Amino acid sequence: MTKKQFKKVLLAYSGGLDTSVIIPWLKENYGDCEVIGMTGNVGQEEDWAAVEEKAHNSGASKLYIEDLRQEFIEDYIFPAMQAGAKYEGTYLLGTAYARPLIAKRMVEIAHQEGCDAIAHGCTGKGNDQVRFELGIREFDPSMPIIAPWREWDLKSREDEFKYAEAHNIPLPITRETNYSKDENLWHLSHEGLDLEDPSKQPSYEKILELGVSPKQAPDESAYVTIDFEQGIPVALDGQKLSALELVESLNELGGKYGIGILDIVENRLVGMKSRGVYETPGGTILYHAHQKLEQIVLDRDTMHYKQQVALKYAELVYNGLWFSPLRQALQAFVDQTQVNMTGQVKLELYKGNIIDAGVTSPYSLYSEELATFDEDDIYAQDDAEGFIKLFGLPQSARAMKEQTWKGQK
Repeated sequence: MTKKQFKKVLLAYSGGLDTSVIIPWLKENYGDCEVIGMTGNVGQEEDWAAVEEKAHNSGASKLYIEDLRQEFIEDYIFPAMQAGAKYEGTYLLGTAYARPLIAKRMVEIAHQEGCDAIAHGCTGKGNDQVRFELGIREFDPSMPIIAPWREWDLKSREDEFKYAEAHNIPLPITRETNYSKDENLWHLSHEGLDLEDPSKQPSYEKILELGVSPKQAPDESAYVTIDFEQGIPVALDGQKLSALELVESLNELGGKYGIGILDIVENRLVGMKSRGVYETPGGTILYHAHQKLEQIVLDRDTMHYKQQVALKYAELVYNGLWFSPLRQALQAFVDQTQVNMTGQVKLELYKGNIIDAGVTSPYSLYSEELATFDEDDIYAQDDAEGFIKLFGLPQSARAMKEQTWKGQK
């Protein structure tokens, strides 16, 4: 079947193996179309001049390098952190947060450049193809999307290496070190190679980049104090910081003490299980501190319901539905829960562990006078007898009926 031809294609470009190969492949298979690259700077460590040079050398006519870091933290990471969103109870969704933002900016650039298609380098097995494409369709549902991994004859990373070598495309990686990675301000993921066997323990000394394993962390602990205003972290150890500065500082501190290393087998949206190692040092500290503050500020019913909301919120984000009406509706609920989420949390970091060291808030619902085991004047303990009888009335009524039925047999 003859492919539809395009004049100008915008490619989500990272400079890695996949997208380096995709530029010449697009030109070969889509009528020598012009290829423009777009890279979202969401906090990954890159030599941006080298990335741009590599894109041009691979055949791109130009490369947009968009600094999205502040928007990434303030409009995506922090709202989800306020929600307490963790996919399957553990994964802090580092990759999933970045994709809708990048997709949104890609559509804007595609319109600006007059592109008649958008391409990405996501595989047909992964979640990111869904996240990118749903994000693109949110802002331009009629935009054609090219996904080479679902079209080309290259079936493996080895095929990509051979293609790159045949087309003289320089690569920053080798066959031996080709973990599939995704890095941003929030995390760094590692997948592939020996990690595909969940029976094997990861070699943290070999793969970790944002920090060290707990074994290599200092023997002395470190304390950190985080100030929140309406659920948003604003200061470390009393020093006001921008969102970017705060996350970067906690990444450095958490990495030093082996915080935030996750070895997980997760359920991908497409149906398979996938094993990976994620580094989220600063994010793990922030989630823990925020949850600790909620323990003293939120009332019981709101807190318990919010925990249910967090599971659904995380599932939506993981599945690429950031822009969905349901995610936005859940965010409205979360925002209301954060109105009084102001206070200070002190934590001790020690060899991969986060140890609670104190929490205060002007909106705390905790009452030492009520909770004390010592004598108090505001709680009559004998009132509990009537409460238990009323609370247990359905159980008592059922038990009496069951005894009657047994007696009739």
